[in-house]
Amino acid sequence: MIATVNPATGQTLKRFDSLSPQELDEKIGRAADTFASYRRTSFAQREPLMLRAAEILETEKNQLGRLMTLEMGKPIKAAEQEIEKCAWVCRYYAENAARHLADQVIETNATKSYVRFQPLGPVLAVMPWNFPFWQVFRFAAPALMAGNVGLLKHSSNVPQCALAIEDVFRRAGFPEGVFQTLLIGSDAVKRVLEDTRIAAATLTGSEPAGRSVAAIAGKQIKKTVLELGGSDPFIVMPSANLEEAVATGVRARTINNGQSCIAAKRFIIDAEVYDEFERRFVERMQALKVGDPMAEQTEIGPLATEQILKDLDDQVTKSVAAGARILTGGQRLDRAGYFYEPTVLANIPERAPAYCEEVFGPVASLFRVANIGEAIALANNSPFGLGASAWTGEAREQVRFIEELEAGSVFINGMVASDPRLPFGGIKNSGYGRELGEFGIREFVNIKTVWIK
Repeated sequence: MIATVNPATGQTLKRFDSLSPQELDEKIGRAADTFASYRRTSFAQREPLMLRAAEILETEKNQLGRLMTLEMGKPIKAAEQEIEKCAWVCRYYAENAARHLADQVIETNATKSYVRFQPLGPVLAVMPWNFPFWQVFRFAAPALMAGNVGLLKHSSNVPQCALAIEDVFRRAGFPEGVFQTLLIGSDAVKRVLEDTRIAAATLTGSEPAGRSVAAIAGKQIKKTVLELGGSDPFIVMPSANLEEAVATGVRARTINNGQSCIAAKRFIIDAEVYDEFERRFVERMQALKVGDPMAEQTEIGPLATEQILKDLDDQVTKSVAAGARILTGGQRLDRAGYFYEPTVLANIPERAPAYCEEVFGPVASLFRVANIGEAIALANNSPFGLGASAWTGEAREQVRFIEELEAGSVFINGMVASDPRLPFGGIKNSGYGRELGEFGIREFVNIKTVWIK
């Protein structure tokens, strides 16, 4: 079902029909035809269009933010901040794409030899609901500035966000067909990927979804970039600024109502400061204001869907049955909508879901360790490797964390976050490839060697 269901009430507000096979084929054809001409435009021609997209986002951040909150429950302040970040990534690539993709001259035995970066073609983007604008724009801004065209298959619970994004690019002046939203179910993704007119694909989502897209694209020998799940560690050593670590830890766990791949999920605390960290952390989690996501003062809104709420409740229930201890929270709220209490678990055994699975909601798992070696070992004892945050005032410990933590990003004394200027992505079951920065814009280009005698 492609529909807007308000997660704060559970009410279905609007339904959408999926594209027919003929309509889908027409959109793919339009993308291919548009690419043939759009690829020949210059960076100087694309730049003002992308800057105009940024202006539209900034001007309309309130109404676009409210649309996001309505469809997936993000607190309104965070929704507006997400729109602002989308404008930032548009400006970043408008201003830096030409530099990132400039010819690179390399001295060889040729009269002239260099590397040229050229667009691949139509790229399918399979995107999730949790950051319904940001996830799309961090793909679209570099892809379009590189000369590619985009086809968006968004999550079925945020169709109005998907259509709004297409509308932003259209009003910014991009040619018809440069960016199109496909209102299709997941069962139609295989057909799109197998179409010879599709050059590549990117997916942000669950591990099973990533495996499926990678398998289909692999059979077609098509490039893919995958950003999948995470179970990010948040490590605190005795030399850390404890108050700052606690405050940041609560924010890092509850961003987007706890529904973020790079949210801190496993809090690994040195025994010397564990008791004090636990006390302060639990107090702050208990003080969070849960409520209507449209209200400015709300810190925690509803989970995005009823199924996500059920899955989270099941993970907590099974973890407690396995021996985990609830320090606060631990159940869904008795009210309309898909609300779950901010929750903290401790004494978590290895067999518990909260130990080994990604927990997608406002549930934090606390672990006590004896030293830095034990902290790193526990942090790396995960199938995921997206981000990691480590808190310490000692330079030697910082070096160890940077060298030994198995993750695509390591943040020292700070919260893991994506930034248009820095590459973003994971290792292990968190995926492969990079978004953002100069590495991100080079994922969907032909890195062509040119040799002239």
